[in-house]
Amino acid sequence: MTKFKPRVINILILLVSFFTTAAFAENAKSFGNYVIHYNAFRSDTLTPEIAKAYSLTRRNNRMVVNITVQQKDGDVTKPVKAKISGFASNLTGQIKELEFKEIHDGEAIYYLAQSQVSNRETLKFDITATPAGETLVAKLNFKQQFFTD
Repeated sequence: MTKFKPRVINILILLVSFFTTAAFAENAKSFGNYVIHYNAFRSDTLTPEIAKAYSLTRRNNRMVVNITVQQKDGDVTKPVKAKISGFASNLTGQIKELEFKEIHDGEAIYYLAQSQVSNRETLKFDITATPAGETLVAKLNFKQQFFTD
């Protein structure tokens, strides 16, 4: 089996994330001196190596939510630790709790969660992010429709 260096995995997951959301506007929210980047995508778009490296289930009926929090310092941003929590709900009101796990990849810090999805299911995400050492809580709300066929 090929071993990937952390930086290579980082670049691959970012590329997959960007290509799966290319039709959408940039998924980022600024608050205070921070920027939250977020996206959700089907887990089967990940390569088997990336899914294994991050302990993610790779199927067409599973999605991944990816959150990163960065602190702004002038024109430069740097990743910071944060407390991330939230849930997704579908149009019938069913709640899917999201359990985020913190992933360190070099200097990058990601928060990933997974859940099952049905074909044509639209999920409304309600996520909160609190950067380490802050009392400021950012709230993210976004919708995403998933196709599993």
